[in-house]
Amino acid sequence: MRRVQAILKSPSYRPADTDPAFLARDDLRGVRLQIDYLKPELLLREHDIEQTIVVFGSTRIGEPAAALRKVQELRALLKVDKSNDELRRRLAVAARVQANSRYYDVAREFGRLVATANRGARKRHTAIVTGGGPGMMEAANRGAFDAGAKSVGLNISLPHEQYPNPYVTPELCFSFHYFALRKLHFLLRAKALVAFPGGYGTLDELFEVLTLIQTRKIKPMPVVLVGEAYWRRAVDVDFLVDEGVIDSEDRELFWFAETAQEAWNGILHWHDASGDPLHTAS
Repeated sequence: MRRVQAILKSPSYRPADTDPAFLARDDLRGVRLQIDYLKPELLLREHDIEQTIVVFGSTRIGEPAAALRKVQELRALLKVDKSNDELRRRLAVAARVQANSRYYDVAREFGRLVATANRGARKRHTAIVTGGGPGMMEAANRGAFDAGAKSVGLNISLPHEQYPNPYVTPELCFSFHYFALRKLHFLLRAKALVAFPGGYGTLDELFEVLTLIQTRKIKPMPVVLVGEAYWRRAVDVDFLVDEGVIDSEDRELFWFAETAQEAWNGILHWHDASGDPLHTAS
């Protein structure tokens, strides 16, 4: 009887699909890649998500009211400790975040515009998809939520846990293990990429899409950079052209916008002109 108990307790006896230690082995990476792809793929199909508009931007740029409160808090602290250089630096950064927080409202309005255009569509919904986190991505999901529409959030497991924002449709919020599979799902159904001011993550996604379009690994799609002043400082494309590392025509792979309506109208016009109009309810 003791030998039978030992067998029952042995990890080797545990069914493979209920054995986390076994599934985490290096040899099982191929299987993990498959299921990291398949779970969101099957659920997106079940919810008739066939076209998406991808929205990226900083997780650190939130609502204008919250950004203003942060500035006010730091100003109050600096009044008490006027010689604190670190506080002065933090205040300068907070002031820049506050200035850029106007784009939260733009992203929210953009999400609402996309969602409203699809209200009542019987099939091939064009849904907002974001990284599912706070900041600019929250704003875009929130705009879709305001309009009563589904939207998608593609989270990623990180050392410091990233929590989904509350405006993603619960049945369409996914947590990926592999960045590569997350990137794949961002683009499989994408009909446009709209990038708001952001950092490394935003730049990563932006340049990956531009590279895939440039190398013709994917079909061309509209790429809209919201906030021309920010993007011209963050990425000097003219310098890259002058240095000969990209062609002058590569400047045409994206355009700038300042408002949600401008971005959305440009996307619709691009698709109409290309002979591949977006499917909307109108």
